[in-house]
Amino acid sequence: MSRHDRAKRAGSDRTNLYDEITGKIIAELEAGRFPWVQPWGTAMAKAPLGLPKNASTGRAYSGINILILWGAVVQRGFPGQGWLTFRQALSLGGHVRKGESGTAIVYADRFVPEAEKQRSRETGEDARAIPFLKRFTVFNVAQCDDLPEGIATEVPPPLPGMIEPAVAALIKATAIDFRIGGDGAFYVPAHDYVQVPPPAAYFEPINWHRTALHELGHATGHASRLGRDLGGSFGTRKYAFEELIAEMSAAFCCASLGIVPTVRHADYLASWLEVLREDNRAIVRAASQASKAADWLLAFLPEAGGVAAADPVESDAAEIDRRAA
Repeated sequence: MSRHDRAKRAGSDRTNLYDEITGKIIAELEAGRFPWVQPWGTAMAKAPLGLPKNASTGRAYSGINILILWGAVVQRGFPGQGWLTFRQALSLGGHVRKGESGTAIVYADRFVPEAEKQRSRETGEDARAIPFLKRFTVFNVAQCDDLPEGIATEVPPPLPGMIEPAVAALIKATAIDFRIGGDGAFYVPAHDYVQVPPPAAYFEPINWHRTALHELGHATGHASRLGRDLGGSFGTRKYAFEELIAEMSAAFCCASLGIVPTVRHADYLASWLEVLREDNRAIVRAASQASKAADWLLAFLPEAGGVAAADPVESDAAEIDRRAA
């Protein structure tokens, strides 16, 4: 197979992977299920609330992989959020049980083709990197045997009464202009402030904290922070895309803080479906931006672990590259 044919096939594989991921998310949304808000309180969810983590490194998975692994935990009834690669299970002295099927996640990165490097050298212009996705298989620790005792131990949930103070401390530590009052929750990019109604306006106090995290998610996009495009007007696809980021960012923060995620703006469902149907990479980009937003916010917590900025698959990704060469 020529280099051109290999590049063409790789491009097709990447497109198919984006289509596959987007198709699954669209199917969930069309069925009225939001992948970033799993039914943790039902019999379907046996695992404790939290972000999926690599049981060997302790690092949280990020972006679209959170949605993929949350979905696998719920659909397959796994009792924990810990995951391992086949090799990691072996390196820990255990093994994946025979007959177990893994869960495919993705590794996102960029590369610069040789032709682009040559063009850059000849013209003096910056080389353009091409984004790519690769499949990667992980297994829940419940699918493994003979692992060291404690490797599957889940982080205990926050003690009663500790969640609300943690959110309050986070709000203060971010130094974002956070105003309480009025009858609506919103973020004003032009003046960089968040406004949320007083807690008494909410039937359940925890909903105030969920709302605050959603609006803070928007605020992370300010030019002085993560620098997202916040210029979309209400009703546009750009506006819907930013709402999708804030929804997922709030869900990731909630899960990290011990708060059951809920959908804050389900009325955007039709707009989200329109965005995803038009661009098969939109959900991957939105989930990535949501992870960065959640990580930025959670970094202000004492002893914060945050949402990992990159998935813990780099070493094995290099191995994939060697095998594909």
